[in-house]
Amino acid sequence: MSDSPVHVVILAAGKGTRMKSSVPKVLHRVAGVPMIDYVLSAAAPVAARSTTVVIGHGADAVREYLCRHSDLTFVVQEPQLGTGHALLATEPRLGREVGTLALLSGDVPLLTPDTLMRLVSTHRAAGAAATVVTAQLPDPAGYGRVLRSGQQIARIVEDRDATPEERAIREVNAGIYAFEIEGLFEALRRLAAANAQREYYLPDLVAAFVGAGRPVATVSAEADEIRGVNSRADLESASRLVRMRTNDALMASGVTLEDAATAYIERGVQIGPDTILHPHVSLEGATSIGSACEIHSGARIVNSRLGNRVVVHNHSVITDSIIEDDAQVGPFARLRSQAVVRPRARVGNFVEMKQTELGAGSKAMHLAYLGDSTIGERVNIGAGTITCNYDGERKQRTTIEDGAFIGSDTQLVAPVTVGRDAYVGTGTTVREDVPAGALAVSAGRQRNIEGWVDRRRRRREDPRS
Repeated sequence: MSDSPVHVVILAAGKGTRMKSSVPKVLHRVAGVPMIDYVLSAAAPVAARSTTVVIGHGADAVREYLCRHSDLTFVVQEPQLGTGHALLATEPRLGREVGTLALLSGDVPLLTPDTLMRLVSTHRAAGAAATVVTAQLPDPAGYGRVLRSGQQIARIVEDRDATPEERAIREVNAGIYAFEIEGLFEALRRLAAANAQREYYLPDLVAAFVGAGRPVATVSAEADEIRGVNSRADLESASRLVRMRTNDALMASGVTLEDAATAYIERGVQIGPDTILHPHVSLEGATSIGSACEIHSGARIVNSRLGNRVVVHNHSVITDSIIEDDAQVGPFARLRSQAVVRPRARVGNFVEMKQTELGAGSKAMHLAYLGDSTIGERVNIGAGTITCNYDGERKQRTTIEDGAFIGSDTQLVAPVTVGRDAYVGTGTTVREDVPAGALAVSAGRQRNIEGWVDRRRRRREDPRS
């Protein structure tokens, strides 16, 4: 049995009535990630020969989301008559297989790979027909209770079917099992709907196997691992636990979280040692942050890559962008859509960049919009500068070459190029290319009208004057 293959089945057909949602329950996000992704990740170390997902409510949406996993097989459970019926629906796919079937729930996202590996190894070592994951809960309400005869499991009774004495038992069934495939489906067909819900439940297999003299084993898990998600409150609780795990691992690796309770860091985010995260930072998606960075309060970074020693000041939003070593961003800056900030460059307050590269050592410190632009090294972008990149039909690019100086309140009407070391005077609208080393101005000469204010005031006070 130790060399027999493992087949994984994930039950993901439930509607999740208490979620009060049109979204299939297993696609609701736990700490930013659909909960079924956690279940698939937990199963990965098992190296299963096959993985089958049982779908039902919202079947098309679940299949569409998981279609990127080419190794998954989908089975539709219709109608949905309980967990036993769901597993029975896989018989056409698995009935001729041999080995161990590991059964997981798509709405139990916190199970660890270690527990699943122990489940499989214990099942094999015991030569069991079934192995059940159990846990001790301080408040077991809602869970099936594990009834034992001595040290051996005898049966599982559902919460609604339990007597008051049985409800006092704290050991519960996690709904996660290992079964030997041989004889499994025959036993499933013999299940009787002898419970308050009039549905076919997998826990009934335990008593059937015990009664037939077939061994049934158990594996214990931590209480948090078996938390099912059946409501929005459960979803929030599971998300908080995932974030705690993530934050603890980051701190153990050398990252400083000044307030771990307010750090929102999604699974998969990578952060180098000696980086400091201030309170209320959100790091999401495929984000990586280098060493010795400092991310200040209110910053949100999504699907972006930061180099080493980067400083992101308060309340900056960075999505799908790259910030290289020793650069600074913010406060109140917005970078999006493949913005690139090269080494030692600085992006200041209320500056927005979109599909723009800001060269090494360049600065855009105040109140600017830089869209569809290529900006060279050592460029100064004055306050109020705007790249006018949209002509009403398509986007055009602006190029500013190395060493150029762009004065405040400049509008660059793309497509346009400002040459190397050129100057653009304050208040200029640039509609034509500026040659290297040239000065571009478009504002008229200043004219002062002496006494204008007094004359205007007198006219207001006496309209006849």
